[in-house]
Amino acid sequence: MTRAIRFNAFEMNCVGHQSPGLWAHPRDRSWQYKDVEYWTDLAVTLERGIFDGIFIADVIGYYDVYKASNYHAIAQAAQIPVNDPLQLAVPISMATKHLGIGITASTTFEHPYTFARRLSTADHLTKGRVGWNIVTSYLQSGAKNIGEGALRVHDNRYEVAEEYMEVLYKLFEGSWEEGAVVRDRKARIFAHPEKVHEIGHKGKFFEVPGYHLCEPSPQRTPLLYQAGSSGAGKSFAGRNAECVFSASLTKYFLKNYVAAVRAAAAAAGRDPRKVLTYNLATVIVDETDAKAQAKFEEYQRYASYDGSLTFMSGWSGVDFGQFAPTDLIQKVPSNAITSMIETLANSGRSWTVEELARWGGIGGLGPVFVGSAATVADILQEWVEETDVDGFNLAYAVTHETFEDVVNHLVPELQRRGAYARQYRPGTLREKLFGEGPYLPPSHPAAQYRDIEAFKRKEALAGKRLLIEEPSLA
Repeated sequence: MTRAIRFNAFEMNCVGHQSPGLWAHPRDRSWQYKDVEYWTDLAVTLERGIFDGIFIADVIGYYDVYKASNYHAIAQAAQIPVNDPLQLAVPISMATKHLGIGITASTTFEHPYTFARRLSTADHLTKGRVGWNIVTSYLQSGAKNIGEGALRVHDNRYEVAEEYMEVLYKLFEGSWEEGAVVRDRKARIFAHPEKVHEIGHKGKFFEVPGYHLCEPSPQRTPLLYQAGSSGAGKSFAGRNAECVFSASLTKYFLKNYVAAVRAAAAAAGRDPRKVLTYNLATVIVDETDAKAQAKFEEYQRYASYDGSLTFMSGWSGVDFGQFAPTDLIQKVPSNAITSMIETLANSGRSWTVEELARWGGIGGLGPVFVGSAATVADILQEWVEETDVDGFNLAYAVTHETFEDVVNHLVPELQRRGAYARQYRPGTLREKLFGEGPYLPPSHPAAQYRDIEAFKRKEALAGKRLLIEEPSLA
């Protein structure tokens, strides 16, 4: 049976997302990122191509690791300037009927109580088409600018994220019961107070005693994306994520990543096939292989060496500006995206700094596939068959041209092969992706908080037992 391939568009509310320097290409529109028409035009194109969604990345901070300066980040618009992603959800939803909208927000820089309200509001206004890409962040500049001084160490950020999720699950799933909102005009009761509960959370990192400010949105908990590829990230994804995003350079690494995430989901008592995996890729496609190759070479002429290393330094936490172009890249400890250096070190080849810059000039950390629709379709199907990945987060070289080429050339070819959807399922984003209900399934950890009063009683009993047991251990 032919496996269906899924696409997201990988975007960001900025100029230079994954292909630094390509903003200077005469057909590129990324400089219009601040105009709502940029986003609505793109959304209409993606929906025509039956994309699962638009996956909007974000960073809090700026890339100042390369040469210990943000000069090249600003000069090349390397994810600065960058606008807030969540505000794009409503205009995109108004221009489309089905397209999912994945919004990135950080557990390091957003307080869970106020963020829960913002996310529920977006889910309401989009009629349940919002997903949240959970990230823990990796830029020291972000931590400094909110007064934290320095970023927490990598695995500790995931410890914070676990409690963050607990707070959100309590707010989304447990604070307002099903049937709490009745809008009974005759009785003059909008909602039953006895069915709206304080969550009573008091943990190591957060204290949130009260009620969720929003009535339940169409999905209650918006669809959950997650993009961590480290050991801690994969464990977190297995417990929480419904869709995961990888940036694996080779099929070997991707196969291991997908297997690890599915194993982590199974260990958490979840159905591993209900975790969709998407790998980063950039597709340069045209009517023929020759035309696609010529387009790729044209794009390469606009790629920025300094812009590429600005990203690579920021993502890895390693200043590649301190090395000569011919120096070999070595594995070093990092507090940023630890999986990036591990991937390079274990890729089966040696990388010079110059080779790294050339590789990252178009598409960032992921592979680039160039060719006719038939050629690229063969490659994608091979990756799916050999790695068990479900789909691809497609970055652009030139926007909206890259996405238009995929929709006009590649999607019809995949549809002819029976390897791509021809229409959307009805319902919320979760229903469209999984064909079941709008809420998280009972096997998900969030389900334990749906009867929040029972959970609080259980938690209080466990606390009393601990107080009784501790003296006897002394």
